[in-house]
Amino acid sequence: MSKPQRPTPRVLTVKNAYHLTPNMIRVTFQGEELANIYEGCAGANCKIFLPAVGQSREDFAQELATGRPTVRTYTVRAYRADVMEMDIDFVDHGDNGPASRWACSAKTGDFMGFRGPSEVKIKDFYADWYLVAADMSALPVASAALEAMPRDAKGVAIFEVTCAEDKQSIDAPAGVEIQWLVHADPHQASTAQEDFIRAMDWPTGVCQTCIAGESGVIKSLRGFLAKEVKLPREDVYISGYWKIGLIEDEHQKMKRAEAAA
Repeated sequence: MSKPQRPTPRVLTVKNAYHLTPNMIRVTFQGEELANIYEGCAGANCKIFLPAVGQSREDFAQELATGRPTVRTYTVRAYRADVMEMDIDFVDHGDNGPASRWACSAKTGDFMGFRGPSEVKIKDFYADWYLVAADMSALPVASAALEAMPRDAKGVAIFEVTCAEDKQSIDAPAGVEIQWLVHADPHQASTAQEDFIRAMDWPTGVCQTCIAGESGVIKSLRGFLAKEVKLPREDVYISGYWKIGLIEDEHQKMKRAEAAA
C-alpha cells in the first residue's frame, strides 16, 4: 500500500452518536467531506479538531483554515467508502477532556475538524501467531488489527476495560483467543496486562504484536518484549497512547523527549 498524501483538514458532519458500551462512545460521520480517503484505513491515526461550545460551522471552518483549534489524536475505527461514512470511538471521560466533552454531547448535524488518516500500523500480516493488547484508549486500533488479520490467524488478545459491560463484539479470527480484564479505575496504575503476558505459554514461531495503551504499561511491556522475549523490532508495534496524570500535549512532549534521548 502506498503512503497516503497528508490531506488538508476538513470539516466532518455527525450522522449519529451513541454509547457503544458504558464507557465508549461511537460517533459516525457521513458526507461528501469523506470522499477521497483511502480504503483500508481502519486503525490509522487521525487528528481531530474540536469546535468551541456554541461556535458556528462557518466560524470554525475559518479557524480551522487560519488558526489552530483544540486538537487531539484519535483512531479511525471504520471507514465505509461506498456510503462515505467513518466511525471514531471516544472513551467517555465525561467533561474531563475536550474530546470526551464533545463526544458526550455530540448529536446529528454537529461537526468537528479532521486531518488524516495516516498509514495503518500493521500493513502486512505474516506471523505464525499474534499478540494483541490494549486498554480502552487503544481498543479501536487493536480491534481494527484483529479484523484485518487473515481468517486463519492464531494468537492471543488481551483487553483491559473499565467494567465487564465494556466488552465489545470484534470480528477476530476464530484462532485468536480474546481475554477481557477489568480495571475499574484506569487512572490508577495496573499491571494486569503485563502479568497476563508474562504468565503466557509462548508458542514457537514468528510473533507480531499490536500493543498500545497507557505509557507506563507500554514502557514495561516494551522492555519485556525486547530484553526478555527478544522479539525483532520489525515484528513489534507497541505505542504509548496516553500517560496517567498528563494531558495529550504534555504526553506528546514527553514522548518526543524520550525519542530524542
